[in-house]
Amino acid sequence: MNPAFETYIQSLTGRDVTVIGVGVSNAPLIRMLCSAGAIVTARDRDPDLPREEWDDLGVRLHIGGNYLERVGGDLVFRTPGMRPNHPALESARAGGSRVTSEMEEFFALCPCPIFGVTGSDGKTTTTSLIADMLANDGCTVHLGGNIGTPLLTRAAEMSPQDVCAVELSSFQLMDMTRSPHVAVITNLSPNHLDWHHDMDEYIAAKNRLLDFQKAGDLAVLNGDNPATAALHGRGQTKYFGRHMIHDDVIDGLVPVRDIRLPGWYNVENVMAAMTAVRGTVSDEAILETVRTFAGVEHRNQWVATVDGVHYYNNSIGSSPARTVATLHAHRGRVLLIAGGRDKKVPFDEMARLLPNHVKVLLLIGEAASQIEAAARGVPNCPALVRCGDLTEAVAQAHRLAVPGDTVLLSPACTAYDQYKNFEERGRHFVELVGALQRSEGKA
Repeated sequence: MNPAFETYIQSLTGRDVTVIGVGVSNAPLIRMLCSAGAIVTARDRDPDLPREEWDDLGVRLHIGGNYLERVGGDLVFRTPGMRPNHPALESARAGGSRVTSEMEEFFALCPCPIFGVTGSDGKTTTTSLIADMLANDGCTVHLGGNIGTPLLTRAAEMSPQDVCAVELSSFQLMDMTRSPHVAVITNLSPNHLDWHHDMDEYIAAKNRLLDFQKAGDLAVLNGDNPATAALHGRGQTKYFGRHMIHDDVIDGLVPVRDIRLPGWYNVENVMAAMTAVRGTVSDEAILETVRTFAGVEHRNQWVATVDGVHYYNNSIGSSPARTVATLHAHRGRVLLIAGGRDKKVPFDEMARLLPNHVKVLLLIGEAASQIEAAARGVPNCPALVRCGDLTEAVAQAHRLAVPGDTVLLSPACTAYDQYKNFEERGRHFVELVGALQRSEGKA
């Protein structure tokens, strides 16, 4: 076992620990704390949270509307979606609690080098590319973080010879006090302004990835993105961008045509990953990864071709900037399904792109009216169809599309008005397209 982690586990015995949020990352954490002998209180806003497992483990549950009343204990783990300065956490600190997070504790206990990735777009793809490049060079790689897999509970099995590839969101970074050995910021554009007070706070949270680096660490930044080009690390800094491409070959190594993922933004993701690992792994491992990497679920993912129409799932496209980048990746006219809960980010830039890229705009969710208003404000606005939900939108797209068209789910909004998360929304889209395929097969 990782000696530092073993000592940490022993220190938890008998301690009063509160975990806020019983979600994907915190459920394994709660189990780990219980197995260490901690006295665990779990708090969650969901009044219908299943209790059986937690009751069996002896976890004290506070759920429903008053779940944040009198938060305290020796140690308090905040959920990433909770602001670090939330009054409940400030009250806990005042009462003597140490407030932390699963990711903060992991960074303190990880025995091996960490490649950390953040940015407004491309985080998951870049993190996955880095992990594959390292693995293809023979490294034992632990992939996780905001990508969906918690890492603290896996620290016991890690050794100094391993490597971690970690995706980090601005929510996770806001109160971090440690930085990764290699820090990658893919780009910065307006995002999550429904949660952050303003763009300055959002950039400051992302920049925190660099704030605690040491002289021997590496920062990898997008030289073509004004916000990231203005940043620099505390150790070595490398900028990736168009300057790396000569005669359609990246950095003298990777022909652009070898990249299987569509769109310029994926060329940038490859450049970011290459810059992060080059010198650590062999050029052969980099080339193998680029030539075989076919993408990540919900990220401009080809789903099927039905009646000659191509269906793509970009449910991760939860901001206008992501949708703009994805539209640029598709040639020809697109039937775009957009809408959901907006992040208080303007849709103007996306609207200006619609006349040249979108044949039909199918709108769903709470933000449908805002997107429609922005679309109608540009000349040559495409056809607009208001739909009650995603099911209706897919059915309408199927009716309106002709062979050669592309139906693209890239909502430019979060999924929280109708789904638990973007993954659930994306899976529903895939299921709906699957039903069209089955109908085609019966025709």
